[in-house]
Amino acid sequence: MKLKNLLSARLKNRYKRFLVDVVLPDGTELTAHCPNTGSMRGCLEPGNPVMLSRSDNPARKYPFSLEMIQVDGFWVGINTGLTNHLVREAIENGVITDFGEIYRIQAEIKVSASSRLDFLLFRGPEKIYLEVKNCTLVEERRAMFPDAITARGTKHLRELAELSHAGHGAAIFFCVQRMDGEIFAPATHIDPLYARTLKEVVEQGVKVLAYQALVSPAEIRLTHAMPVQLVQCKI
Repeated sequence: MKLKNLLSARLKNRYKRFLVDVVLPDGTELTAHCPNTGSMRGCLEPGNPVMLSRSDNPARKYPFSLEMIQVDGFWVGINTGLTNHLVREAIENGVITDFGEIYRIQAEIKVSASSRLDFLLFRGPEKIYLEVKNCTLVEERRAMFPDAITARGTKHLRELAELSHAGHGAAIFFCVQRMDGEIFAPATHIDPLYARTLKEVVEQGVKVLAYQALVSPAEIRLTHAMPVQLVQCKI
C-alpha cells in the first residue's frame, strides 16, 4: 500500500481514545484523529516522531489523522482502518500463500446476530473464515496481541472454533505493523484469558498466522510470516 503526502510531527499526548495533540516542525500545535481505539501500549511516549495524513473532506472536524509513530527507530503503523486492506492486498499479490489458491474474497461476514468476522475466503468448494488483528506491541523482541484486555477478541476466537467444528476452515491472522519483533506470541501478561483461549482454539483446528509489515512513510506492505509461540510468556 503506497502512501502519499504524509506530514511529519511529534507526539504531544493522546486522550479521549480518538484524539492526539501533535507539534509540527514549525512549532504549531494541532489536534488529529487517532484511528486506533486500543491502548497503543509502548507507542505513546511524548516527543515520538509521528506521521499524519490529511483528509479532503471539508465536513471533518479534525482533518488530520495519525498514521504511524516511530518507536526506538522503527515506524509503527497504528491506523487499524488499513489493516484489512493490507492483508487482502497480500493475499491477492501472493505474499500470503498459507490458504492455497483463493479465487474469491468476501469482506465483513456476519456469523451471529451480533458479530462479524473480517473475511470469508473461497478455495474451491471450501470456505475459510478469517479474522484479522492489528499488532503494534513489541516487548523483548516479541510482537504481541492484545495490548489491553479484549473480551471482543476472545469472542472472535470462540466463533472461529465453532466454525472449525462445523467443518469450515478458520484462521486468526495477526498483522504486525512494525519490524522490530522476531516472533509473535499472545500477550499473556496483559490478557491471560485471550492467550489461553488462543491456544485452546488452535488445538481445535483454528489456524494462527502472524505476518510482519514493512512500515515507512512511503509504503506499508506485508513481507513475511513470523514464527508463532503459543506457550505461556513471562515478561
